[in-house]
Amino acid sequence: MKKYSRFRVTLLAMGIAAILALTGMNLYSLYSLHVSAVDSSVEKQREQLEDMVLGVRARMLSPVNELWRTDMNEFREMREQQAGIPPQMYEILKSVNEDPLYESAYFIYPDQDPCQSDQEVLFFDHTQSDFTIISNIPSVVCDGFSMAKTRMNVLVPEYKWPVRNIFDSYRTLTMALFNPELREVVGYLTLEINREYLTNDIIGAEIRQRFGSFEESGVSIWLDDWSRREMVTSNTIDVDSFSRDGWDYIQRFPNMLEDWNIKMRYFETPEVAASKASFIRNISLLAVAVFLLLGSLVFMYVAAQRERELSMRQASFLANVTHELKTPLAVMQAAGENLADGRVTTPERLESYGQHIYNESLRLRSMIEKLLDVAKNEAGQLILKPASLRLDELVRQYIAEQESYLLQKGATIDLKVDDNIPFVKIDQNSFETILGNLIENAVKYSPDEKYLGVRVYSDNKRVFVEVEDHGSGIPSASQKLIFDKFYRVEDSLTARTKGHGLGLSIVKNLTERNGGKINLKSTYGEGSTFTVSFPVADNELQFSPNGKAIDQKETKPEYV
Repeated sequence: MKKYSRFRVTLLAMGIAAILALTGMNLYSLYSLHVSAVDSSVEKQREQLEDMVLGVRARMLSPVNELWRTDMNEFREMREQQAGIPPQMYEILKSVNEDPLYESAYFIYPDQDPCQSDQEVLFFDHTQSDFTIISNIPSVVCDGFSMAKTRMNVLVPEYKWPVRNIFDSYRTLTMALFNPELREVVGYLTLEINREYLTNDIIGAEIRQRFGSFEESGVSIWLDDWSRREMVTSNTIDVDSFSRDGWDYIQRFPNMLEDWNIKMRYFETPEVAASKASFIRNISLLAVAVFLLLGSLVFMYVAAQRERELSMRQASFLANVTHELKTPLAVMQAAGENLADGRVTTPERLESYGQHIYNESLRLRSMIEKLLDVAKNEAGQLILKPASLRLDELVRQYIAEQESYLLQKGATIDLKVDDNIPFVKIDQNSFETILGNLIENAVKYSPDEKYLGVRVYSDNKRVFVEVEDHGSGIPSASQKLIFDKFYRVEDSLTARTKGHGLGLSIVKNLTERNGGKINLKSTYGEGSTFTVSFPVADNELQFSPNGKAIDQKETKPEYV
């Protein structure tokens, strides 16, 4: 039977492990799909952002792209001949003038420094489509020339391209015209940038076109000026609703607009929202399915165990009843046969046989009642009669009744009862059984010093009854099992002491059925202290000197 029981437990464990393993795999798969969808959405947004800044760069350089085709040797020769600027430059500057991104264009030769002296500068007049000579230029243009000259002084030894674009943030774009063959700069062309057009009509328009509004895309994107610590433009109407520091990804402009970058913060894109909803829905369905599977599996196992235990209990019950009832029935049958055969004739023997049959019938009835009481207790149908009682009075009464017996066993009684102990609602017979078992165990398992300490006290919420002994104590490993049915601590003392391991099980059962709690503190070799506690009754009733409530007869029995 134990073999099959272990086999059932093994199958149950394997079934639960299989369900949990499959659940874990499904959870991992669902989570991986969700993470993949989120990562894909994020990567898509990043790629769009990168394409956008490259598009902005291409847009800003588109009017001057043809400068790469300019013959720098021709530039040098025309200056030596004082013939002006190559004709290609005029065509390029005409397209620049037509672009609202640039407000003005200025040109100087590398040996000129109009910002340090009153040297003349070539200014492209869009009304005449020709250069005019001026001597007073804006400070931002001076900054552009100075920055370009400084940068080219470093790059000249190794630079290999005819044009070098140098941005002074969002203010100017300066193009250094370089002759790679002679390793020299032939001139600087500076374009003054229209900041409002750049931010609103180019970068702002690109953000709105590629990503839409924040409400549509679930992504907040803004152009950030880190030098001034401000948001320049955004796809969100309420720009101030987002913190500048609360970004998830940052994209810088390649070799341009050094003071600006584009920041992106993910909230919940439509793709992520759909994936999240699907993930939650699938997780919920999976949780319900797993719960039903595990519940069904455990229910079937518990039901099978209960059926098995019930079958064994019924078989054991029938065997015990058969054995216990056989003796009185045999005696009554034999006496009845003698009377029926007429073998008993004298009045004395008739009276003796009748008394014998009556005594055996009483014995048989007593056995049947005990068996029924045991069956009710096992089935949890024990009848309790709770009443409001004073536990201090019940303890004093029990100690007084058992004092001679305890002293005969050599016990030293130490009774301490606090004043003003409140009432508790409890079945008196149950409490006497609880107290009797605890005191009996305290005396039984104290081989040397038979100290019996009983204390009754209260914290105004519960009433506590402690039973302390200085006996053998209980090992820590056995303290969790001591209240189990038929369990006994295996040592030399318990081997010499009669018992069946039912006393503490009965104590715990009756304590809990009366709404109480039981606690154990024990040190092996030093002694144990059992504490039972019961909640204070809501209404305190008057009681008689024997501890019984006056209205106990009116209390209706309660079935637990």
